[in-house]
Amino acid sequence: MEYAENILGTIGNTPLVKLNKLVEDLPCLVLAKYETFNPGNSVKDRMALTMIEDAEADGRLKPGGTIIEGTSGNTGMGLALAAIVKGYKCIFVISDKQSKEKMDILRAVGADVVVCPTDVEPTDPRSYYSVSKRLGQETPNSWYVNQYDNPSNTKAHYESTGPEIWKQTDGKVTHFVVGVGTGGTVSGVGKYLKEQNPNVKVWGVDTYGSVFKKYHETGIFDEKEIYPYVTEGIGEDILPENVDFSIIDGFTKVTDKDAAVYTQLLAREEGMFLGNSAGAAIKGVLQLKEHFKKDDVVVVLFHDHGSRYVGKMFNNEWMKKMGYLD
Repeated sequence: MEYAENILGTIGNTPLVKLNKLVEDLPCLVLAKYETFNPGNSVKDRMALTMIEDAEADGRLKPGGTIIEGTSGNTGMGLALAAIVKGYKCIFVISDKQSKEKMDILRAVGADVVVCPTDVEPTDPRSYYSVSKRLGQETPNSWYVNQYDNPSNTKAHYESTGPEIWKQTDGKVTHFVVGVGTGGTVSGVGKYLKEQNPNVKVWGVDTYGSVFKKYHETGIFDEKEIYPYVTEGIGEDILPENVDFSIIDGFTKVTDKDAAVYTQLLAREEGMFLGNSAGAAIKGVLQLKEHFKKDDVVVVLFHDHGSRYVGKMFNNEWMKKMGYLD
């Protein structure tokens, strides 16, 4: 009989799926690493489990403890699934720009959810970075995850996602394209792929309002680049330790409108019901067209599921209100 001992045994080994209609104008093969097949419907299940296991191993997370994290939703879901199986409580701090669905899903799996304002400085005591740190200090027998600077985040992708992509493409992958937020995926996958073949190009997808692209190109952290944006799950107003800029060959920025429109197009043209960052990622691939040749194999990672965005990117009234649909 074939079965997993519990839901955590189903994390990873997600499929590669060929993109067709949306990439007709590209000369190369484009394959999606389809991470919604994870049990929490996102790539974050991988690093959530690794971070918990590493914290258990070195004593940071003790039996019956409380897991505390600032999350845009998906890391919280991965942490919550592991917490249920392993017997921990969860408190998640989320910014008010995230979809209502994400907040509802976290509560549905038993987590306490604290909502903070988006439009404040990271150092502001009301920011979701500050509130999650404070709760980590105040809550007895708790562990503050800090996915942005936790090396287990990158490690998870170096040990699982990267090797899977290499094996699934039979070592023929030439480009890896992914939205960058905490930096764990791009850095872990990128490091593994470049160790196998230094010629593999790693491209990060960034959003307007985020500091990554300019910092990568100039080494300058420009606060003028920072302003509120709508796209969820990618871009930052800080420099997470997990973003290894030396592994990234370049960034392309995608507008909020394009990310939202292409999220709908993935569903309608490819049958891929995915999250907001997938729309940004596929538009990023199209913007990088000049970098691809006939025999290239481009792998783009799609982070999460469309069910998290039914009230936003898949709601035409919301899209019209935002000025994204004519």
